[in-house]
Amino acid sequence: MGETLTVWQFVSPTGADTAASTLEDLERQRLIDVHDAAVVSWPEGSDAPTTRRVQTLSEVGLLGGSFWAQFVTTLFLFPVRNALGVGLGAHANPLQHLGIDDQFIADTREKITPGSSALFVLSSDAVLDRVREEFAGQNGELMSTNLTRSQERRLRELFSR
Repeated sequence: MGETLTVWQFVSPTGADTAASTLEDLERQRLIDVHDAAVVSWPEGSDAPTTRRVQTLSEVGLLGGSFWAQFVTTLFLFPVRNALGVGLGAHANPLQHLGIDDQFIADTREKITPGSSALFVLSSDAVLDRVREEFAGQNGELMSTNLTRSQERRLRELFSR
Protein backbone atom coordinates (compact mmCIF):
# COMPACT_ATOMS: atom_id res chain seq x y z
CA MET A 1 0.00 0.00 0.00
CA GLY A 2 1.24 3.54 -0.75
CA GLU A 3 1.31 6.54 1.49
CA THR A 4 -1.85 7.65 3.22
CA LEU A 5 -2.70 11.21 4.16
CA THR A 6 -5.15 11.52 7.02
CA VAL A 7 -6.41 14.63 8.78
CA TRP A 8 -8.05 14.38 12.21
CA GLN A 9 -9.86 17.25 13.93
CA PHE A 10 -10.25 17.55 17.72
CA VAL A 11 -12.60 19.76 19.73
CA SER A 12 -9.85 20.96 22.07
CA PRO A 13 -6.61 22.80 21.35
CA THR A 14 -4.61 19.93 22.94
CA GLY A 15 -6.44 16.94 21.44
CA ALA A 16 -4.09 16.69 18.46
CA ASP A 17 -1.06 16.81 20.79
CA THR A 18 -2.39 13.79 22.68
CA ALA A 19 -3.00 11.96 19.40
CA ALA A 20 0.51 12.90 18.18
CA SER A 21 2.04 11.36 21.31
CA THR A 22 0.07 8.19 20.66
CA LEU A 23 1.22 8.24 17.04
CA GLU A 24 4.86 8.56 18.13
CA ASP A 25 4.46 5.54 20.47
CA LEU A 26 2.88 3.50 17.68
CA GLU A 27 5.75 4.36 15.37
CA ARG A 28 8.33 3.29 17.98
CA GLN A 29 6.47 -0.03 18.24
CA ARG A 30 6.64 -0.32 14.42
CA LEU A 31 2.83 -0.43 14.14
CA ILE A 32 2.80 2.46 11.66
CA ASP A 33 5.41 4.08 9.46
CA VAL A 34 5.00 7.85 9.81
CA HIS A 35 6.60 9.70 6.93
CA ASP A 36 5.65 13.09 8.31
CA ALA A 37 3.06 14.67 10.58
CA ALA A 38 2.04 18.04 11.96
CA VAL A 39 -0.18 19.36 14.73
CA VAL A 40 -2.26 22.47 14.15
CA SER A 41 -3.56 24.01 17.35
CA TRP A 42 -5.76 27.05 17.78
CA PRO A 43 -6.15 28.07 21.43
CA GLU A 44 -9.10 30.25 22.39
CA GLY A 45 -8.20 33.93 22.17
CA SER A 46 -5.47 33.46 19.56
CA ASP A 47 -5.72 35.25 16.24
CA ALA A 48 -4.54 32.27 14.20
CA PRO A 49 -3.59 28.61 14.57
CA THR A 50 -0.03 27.48 15.23
CA THR A 51 1.68 24.60 13.46
CA ARG A 52 4.40 22.28 14.68
CA ARG A 53 5.92 19.27 12.99
CA VAL A 54 5.61 16.01 14.93
CA GLN A 55 8.96 14.33 15.53
CA THR A 56 9.13 11.05 13.64
CA LEU A 57 11.68 8.25 13.67
CA SER A 58 13.02 9.60 10.40
CA GLU A 59 14.44 12.85 11.75
CA VAL A 60 14.00 14.87 8.57
CA GLY A 61 10.50 13.77 7.59
CA LEU A 62 9.29 13.52 4.06
CA LEU A 63 7.75 16.99 3.92
CA GLY A 64 9.47 18.98 6.65
CA GLY A 65 8.37 21.69 9.03
CA SER A 66 8.45 24.53 6.54
CA PHE A 67 6.09 22.59 4.27
CA TRP A 68 3.54 22.22 7.08
CA ALA A 69 3.72 25.90 8.04
CA GLN A 70 3.22 26.97 4.42
CA PHE A 71 0.48 24.37 3.92
CA VAL A 72 -1.53 25.57 6.93
CA THR A 73 -0.98 29.23 6.04
CA THR A 74 -2.32 28.50 2.56
CA LEU A 75 -5.31 26.64 4.01
CA PHE A 76 -6.34 29.66 6.06
CA LEU A 77 -5.39 32.51 3.73
CA PHE A 78 -6.27 31.19 0.27
CA PRO A 79 -9.57 32.61 -1.06
CA VAL A 80 -12.05 29.75 -1.42
CA ARG A 81 -14.37 29.49 -4.42
CA ASN A 82 -18.00 30.26 -3.77
CA ALA A 83 -20.86 27.79 -4.30
CA LEU A 84 -21.04 28.72 -7.99
CA GLY A 85 -17.39 27.76 -8.47
CA VAL A 86 -16.30 31.32 -8.99
CA GLY A 87 -12.97 32.09 -7.34
CA LEU A 88 -13.16 34.69 -4.63
CA GLY A 89 -9.56 35.67 -5.36
CA ALA A 90 -7.41 36.27 -8.39
CA HIS A 91 -5.19 33.19 -8.00
CA ALA A 92 -5.81 29.49 -8.62
CA ASN A 93 -5.71 27.12 -5.66
CA PRO A 94 -1.97 26.62 -5.00
CA LEU A 95 -2.62 23.23 -3.35
CA GLN A 96 -4.63 21.77 -6.25
CA HIS A 97 -1.59 19.86 -7.56
CA LEU A 98 -1.45 18.04 -4.21
CA GLY A 99 -5.05 16.89 -4.53
CA ILE A 100 -6.27 19.52 -2.07
CA ASP A 101 -9.41 21.00 -3.54
CA ASP A 102 -11.38 24.08 -2.57
CA GLN A 103 -13.89 21.97 -0.63
CA PHE A 104 -11.13 20.55 1.57
CA ILE A 105 -9.90 24.09 2.26
CA ALA A 106 -13.43 25.25 3.14
CA ASP A 107 -14.03 22.22 5.38
CA THR A 108 -10.71 22.75 7.15
CA ARG A 109 -11.52 26.41 7.83
CA GLU A 110 -14.95 25.45 9.13
CA LYS A 111 -13.67 22.79 11.53
CA ILE A 112 -10.34 24.16 12.72
CA THR A 113 -11.46 27.16 14.72
CA PRO A 114 -10.41 28.78 18.00
CA GLY A 115 -10.51 26.10 20.70
CA SER A 116 -9.73 23.17 18.37
CA SER A 117 -6.78 21.32 16.87
CA ALA A 118 -5.94 18.91 14.05
CA LEU A 119 -3.39 16.21 13.30
CA PHE A 120 -2.14 15.86 9.71
CA VAL A 121 -0.37 12.52 9.07
CA LEU A 122 1.39 11.07 6.04
CA SER A 123 1.96 7.37 6.77
CA SER A 124 2.07 3.82 5.44
CA ASP A 125 2.07 0.24 6.67
CA ALA A 126 -0.30 0.74 9.61
CA VAL A 127 -1.40 -2.26 11.66
CA LEU A 128 -4.94 -0.88 11.84
CA ASP A 129 -6.30 -3.16 14.56
CA ARG A 130 -3.51 -2.21 16.98
CA VAL A 131 -3.65 1.44 15.97
CA ARG A 132 -7.41 1.40 16.61
CA GLU A 133 -6.87 0.06 20.13
CA GLU A 134 -4.31 2.76 20.97
CA PHE A 135 -6.45 5.64 19.70
CA ALA A 136 -9.73 4.47 21.26
CA GLY A 137 -11.52 7.23 23.15
CA GLN A 138 -9.52 10.24 21.91
CA ASN A 139 -12.64 11.77 20.31
CA GLY A 140 -11.18 12.87 17.00
CA GLU A 141 -13.07 13.26 13.75
CA LEU A 142 -11.57 12.10 10.48
CA MET A 143 -11.77 15.10 8.15
CA SER A 144 -9.98 13.77 5.11
CA THR A 145 -8.10 10.77 3.78
CA ASN A 146 -7.05 9.21 0.51
CA LEU A 147 -7.94 5.71 1.71
CA THR A 148 -10.55 3.50 0.10
CA ARG A 149 -14.05 3.78 1.61
CA SER A 150 -13.58 0.50 3.46
CA GLN A 151 -10.23 1.60 4.91
CA GLU A 152 -11.66 5.00 5.78
CA ARG A 153 -14.59 3.41 7.63
CA ARG A 154 -12.15 1.32 9.67
CA LEU A 155 -10.06 4.38 10.49
CA ARG A 156 -13.13 6.38 11.57
CA GLU A 157 -13.72 3.65 14.14
CA LEU A 158 -10.39 4.56 15.75
CA PHE A 159 -11.84 7.51 17.59
CA SER A 160 -15.45 6.54 17.96
CA ARG A 161 -14.98 3.78 20.53
